[in-house]
Amino acid sequence: MTPRQRMRLEEAQLQRLDRFKRQAAPPCGRLGEEMISFFRRSVQKRQTRFARLAEAIGGLVPEVLLQHCCLEGFSRGTLTILVDSSAHLYELKQLLLAGLQQQILLACAGTGLRKIVLKPGRWYAGEDPARPRFDR
Repeated sequence: MTPRQRMRLEEAQLQRLDRFKRQAAPPCGRLGEEMISFFRRSVQKRQTRFARLAEAIGGLVPEVLLQHCCLEGFSRGTLTILVDSSAHLYELKQLLLAGLQQQILLACAGTGLRKIVLKPGRWYAGEDPARPRFDR
């Protein structure tokens, strides 16, 4: 057997071994379809609900207080609003108790809103006055 024939034989054996040892990649579905269904199921529903809540609150809460508030979350009918200082938290709480909460609940009747909870906290870093707000 010549060296050239031996090399071909070894190459054929390696190819045969490679075919048997190689594991086939598991079949997978299309990622695009999964992402679209996830978006429709999770993101789009929450976004439309949050947009309606933000629009209603933006129209009812005074502009001075809106600059210090941020929507944190909406879960099981409870809307959580972050307020950056205790003075603004107190003012907003007094407005809610004076009837603003009922107005917001009526304006957001289709969203499933039942309760508004205020929490002290910051959604921005530092003392930057040009921080993001939920009303824009």
